Amino acid sequence: MNRLLRLFRPSHQHTAYSATLLLMSAVMLSRVIGYVREAYIAYAFGAGPQTDAYVAAFTLPDWLNYVVAGGAASITFISIYTRFLAERRDADAQKTFSVVITVMTAVMIVGTILTEIFTPQFVRWMFQGFSSAQVDLTVHLTRILLPAQIFFYVGGVVSAVLLSHRLFLLPAFGPLLYNTIIILGGVIGGKHFGIAALAYGALAGAVVGPFLASVIGAARIGTGYRPSFDVTNPAFREWVKLSIPLMLGVSLVTADDWILRHYASGGVGDIARLNYAKRLFAVPIAVLGQATGQASLPFFARLFNERRLAEFATTVNDSVYRVSAASFLATGWMMAAAFPLIDLVYRRGQFLVSDTQTTAIYFFWFSLSLALWSAQGLYARAFYAAGNTLTPMLAVTVITAASLPVYSLLFHRYGVVGLAFASDIGIGANLLALAVLLHYRKLVSLGTLRWGELGKSAVTAVVAGVLSLEVARGITPFISGRGSRVADVLQLGLISVTWAAATALGLWLLRSQLPNDLRRRKAAAYPAVAEGESKEILGAGTQP
Repeated sequence: MNRLLRLFRPSHQHTAYSATLLLMSAVMLSRVIGYVREAYIAYAFGAGPQTDAYVAAFTLPDWLNYVVAGGAASITFISIYTRFLAERRDADAQKTFSVVITVMTAVMIVGTILTEIFTPQFVRWMFQGFSSAQVDLTVHLTRILLPAQIFFYVGGVVSAVLLSHRLFLLPAFGPLLYNTIIILGGVIGGKHFGIAALAYGALAGAVVGPFLASVIGAARIGTGYRPSFDVTNPAFREWVKLSIPLMLGVSLVTADDWILRHYASGGVGDIARLNYAKRLFAVPIAVLGQATGQASLPFFARLFNERRLAEFATTVNDSVYRVSAASFLATGWMMAAAFPLIDLVYRRGQFLVSDTQTTAIYFFWFSLSLALWSAQGLYARAFYAAGNTLTPMLAVTVITAASLPVYSLLFHRYGVVGLAFASDIGIGANLLALAVLLHYRKLVSLGTLRWGELGKSAVTAVVAGVLSLEVARGITPFISGRGSRVADVLQLGLISVTWAAATALGLWLLRSQLPNDLRRRKAAAYPAVAEGESKEILGAGTQP
């Protein structure tokens, strides 16, 4: 018990294994709160023009954060800062931290002011299918949300410092606070401000969650921040050099949401229903891919900086294998459970059965790409840990540009569901490009990936998913008269039991090593990450 409680001390320095467990737990809890948030929005506002405007209002703030910060706060900075710590250059680390915070916060403030001014023009261009009332509401909500990006940016850099010190607790719980305050904003101010209360809640949540939680943690360890505009600092210039590709490149991981909203703006409620499906789909992505990737990046960077390239490649491949194999199995359950899951999660208040049916279809097709989303994040972090941001960003920008005609073609041929098809295809191309480039540069070999085990998991997932779906369809006539909530629970229960039994039997018949690999905390083949650390760190750190 004492060992477990130590994991939740802000000052506890985590191993890769404990960091992954903590982040996965925090992400799970945050996603539960996120579900409550989405369920509240569905209950109070349904899937209509107001909800479309609310979802669309996040596009310009997201774009500002992406262009100005480019994800560099938590990706490129952490590699530089971790290297300084490994070399015992604490003073250089503090100077770099101060310059990055000061200069880029000033840039973010200027960018926020400019985007506030040009918000109407952007909204009219981006969402051409919106009515004039929707445009006005989207502009209003966007202008509320834009200042939050300043706090997201600063919080991201400070979080990177904490992660470099292997202090994961406060950064892990920032998103939880963010989601909680959005809900409180809606509940407290909904009657007076309408859906704008959610935007005010998001702004307050950005201050309290990603920003304040990380700043408190940084203050506890004494980061030594001093305002500085010393742009001649060599480490700052290195950071800029690494960050520019992330700022200028456009990854489909981020652009996918923007593209979906753009094409779906012509139908009332289409943006909202796509968003509900995508947000629920994001739960396993966050648990399997995001948490593992966030926990792994400092260790990837450490191995690469110490020139332990063989261990670096093995660790990346092992992470990809475990996350992908687990994702295959989860996909089988998600596709079978799409309708009762969506119905149970969202249908209440203003969210109707017709909304459930459409949203479930989107969720079904999004689920097909779970392994692709999860694995590509790990491959991208392998590049970032190696100090190479230009190559992956050039590749994913080309992929994004090439994907635009695919989105357009499939949307005009199949409607909004075609956008889900295009999203799957695009993220698959994104993953393939990153994996091939890592292999080509002899950083992470595709030949050493455990293809046999991945194949066993994929076969098992297909069989378990099909059996679960057929069983659910078979009992539908017998439970349809028992009330929709009861029917949903019974269907989900039967699907889960069938899926679990089929999965366990399939893995056993195929003699898969996945169950042992997921449970294993040690990997005898890996030496310690650093002197004095056990083998447990690296072996367990690659677990999803």
